[in-house]
Amino acid sequence: MDKIIIEGGNRLIGEVKISGSKNAALPILSAALLTDDWNTFYNVPKLKDIDTIKTLLLYIGTEIEESGNALKIRTKTLKSPGAPYELVKTMRASSLALGPLLTRFKRARVSLPGGCAIGARPMNLHLMALEKMGAEIKIESGYINAEADRLKGARIRFDITTVTGTENIMMAAALADGVTILENAAQEPEVVELANVLNKMGGYIKGAGSDCITIEGVDRLKPTTYTIMPDRIEAGTFMIAAGMTEGDILIKNCPIRNLEALTVKLREAEVEIQTENGGVRVKGNNSLRSVDIKTSPYPGFPTDMQAQMMAMMSIAKGLSVITETVFENRFMHVSELRRMGADIRIDGRNAIVKGKPYLSGAPVMATDLRASASLILAGLAAEGKTEVSRVYHLDRGYERIEEKLKGLGAKIKRVKT
Repeated sequence: MDKIIIEGGNRLIGEVKISGSKNAALPILSAALLTDDWNTFYNVPKLKDIDTIKTLLLYIGTEIEESGNALKIRTKTLKSPGAPYELVKTMRASSLALGPLLTRFKRARVSLPGGCAIGARPMNLHLMALEKMGAEIKIESGYINAEADRLKGARIRFDITTVTGTENIMMAAALADGVTILENAAQEPEVVELANVLNKMGGYIKGAGSDCITIEGVDRLKPTTYTIMPDRIEAGTFMIAAGMTEGDILIKNCPIRNLEALTVKLREAEVEIQTENGGVRVKGNNSLRSVDIKTSPYPGFPTDMQAQMMAMMSIAKGLSVITETVFENRFMHVSELRRMGADIRIDGRNAIVKGKPYLSGAPVMATDLRASASLILAGLAAEGKTEVSRVYHLDRGYERIEEKLKGLGAKIKRVKT
């Protein structure tokens, strides 16, 4: 198992290029199940989660050809119609195979995901929607077994906003009979990306990016070629890295239009952000100010940036309150930040952070993907050496992050333990 060792205190200066979006790539690669010829996708990040979805697609019977950050994918015939527990337990997004398999092959068998380190994300909303569309669903031995000769369009309202639920039903509805209307749909940019891909395949989807999406089913989808958007969470992480280290970073391939909720808060915290030719320049200084944060679904402040922002508030001047409304157990990084000297108190879904002049390097342990990033950021700004263990979480969502940070002047290395 690897760990990352950081000698803190260096300003980060230079250019960094953002990789393709993990959260866009996962549903887009799953959408390849809807066609029977070669799809080509560019800017696919090299991540553990991408490896997991590729393993799942191969299990199903998909052919995959890979060259650099490009993937060619086709599913001519079905070998196994589902996602086994061994894959779903490591990445819940494996459940995105449910909708495409059911609508194209008329059957699917997908493991129930079970618990999650940052909180429960149940499948009931996916299943409710598919049943409204005419699917027969049975839960047996921890698996969802779904069948339908052909799904039928329906009006579906999600009780709570669900990104994977919206994506799953969009894919299922693309080949359904009739019109499907999704109300209280997720508005994330990654949902818009999936709609763009499905429309390039010959689908008919309107309203993606709003809370009401209309999908008119078609008889057949054709393969396509598509370049996946840059990762807004990776971009946001490097923006915070610049702010915390008094750095000056030009972030290339930065999806700034999708980061408004973050940039508003960073500017409030006295981080300078300017759009210029070739990217977005972010400059930090020694007068970070505390700001309050409340996470919410897009276009609100992203829960995937909460841990990183908390690391920044740990060294900002003043008192900040960070409220987590999306996941019920996403403060596990707090105890590790405290090990580095952070002054953080938990009160229900609120974290009260009193900024300190500096953090101190310490051995810490990552508990999930975004917590890993927050500890890396804290280590970059801390005095002394920080050792972050269990960084396999980090590899799920950040492509070569230690190499990119090293290119900006960070003293950082990965070691085998």
